[in-house]
Amino acid sequence: MALFQKGTGDSGSTLRIAPVKHIFSLGIGKIALAVVAFLIVWTSTTSVPTGHVGVLTLFGRVTGEALSEGLHMINPLKSVHKLSIQTQTIKESASVPSNEGLMMSLDTSLIFKLDRTKAAEVYQGIGENYVNVVLEPNLRAAIRGVTSAHSANALYTGAREEVAQRIQDELAQTLAPRGIVVERVLLRDIQLPAMLRSSIEAKQQAEQDALRMSFVLQKEKQEAERKRIEGQGIADFQRIVAQGISAQLLEWKGIEATEKLAMGTNAKVVIIGNSKTGLPLILGPQ
Repeated sequence: MALFQKGTGDSGSTLRIAPVKHIFSLGIGKIALAVVAFLIVWTSTTSVPTGHVGVLTLFGRVTGEALSEGLHMINPLKSVHKLSIQTQTIKESASVPSNEGLMMSLDTSLIFKLDRTKAAEVYQGIGENYVNVVLEPNLRAAIRGVTSAHSANALYTGAREEVAQRIQDELAQTLAPRGIVVERVLLRDIQLPAMLRSSIEAKQQAEQDALRMSFVLQKEKQEAERKRIEGQGIADFQRIVAQGISAQLLEWKGIEATEKLAMGTNAKVVIIGNSKTGLPLILGPQ
């Protein structure tokens, strides 16, 4: 049915708009209302992905609300800014000084995440780019501050874990109030000047050689001590045996041996004389 109707009057034919109620009878009003309702629902629904939190703002002002993961109904006038609360990693390569003033190249990794409960504060006070604004400058400052308190030799050898822990503690103390949780600091690599590195390696090799020689000497001393104890034992045994042997015992043993030989079936000659020991002389057949 037309929206305009033709009429007749004294002045001729005229056009007049059909009544509004008649227009809605066509179903256009219902469609418009459905479209409006759909748009309201659509703009009032938001989804926060896994591992994120949604910070709400109203006309540019942070409301302090933070949406968790999932589907939410919100005021359509509010905006949602999604921040990741998953564990993240940034890598930093910097030239840092030792306490001797030597410059070293240090590769560091920082493992961190955003504190869910402080996401709105972070967005309001720092912004979405908090990694570049807060994390990286503080990481560089902590690295330089800690390494400058250690010698190059210590950083290259045994103090690496201690340095990493001190950097982690310093960053945690600084960043925790800002809503950033520091999980771990790792020192991936330390590069010293070539000449210094060669000197340190040569020193370590000399220390290893000295330890090896000390081990060899200790082993030789133990072997000498073992031989001394063994010799002392043999000497003590011989002395004890010698003290228990007498001329009478030897003569008695000689008599026993002579009797055993005389009782044997083999041909032999026994000469009985008046020797020093008084023992018979036994000769075999010629």
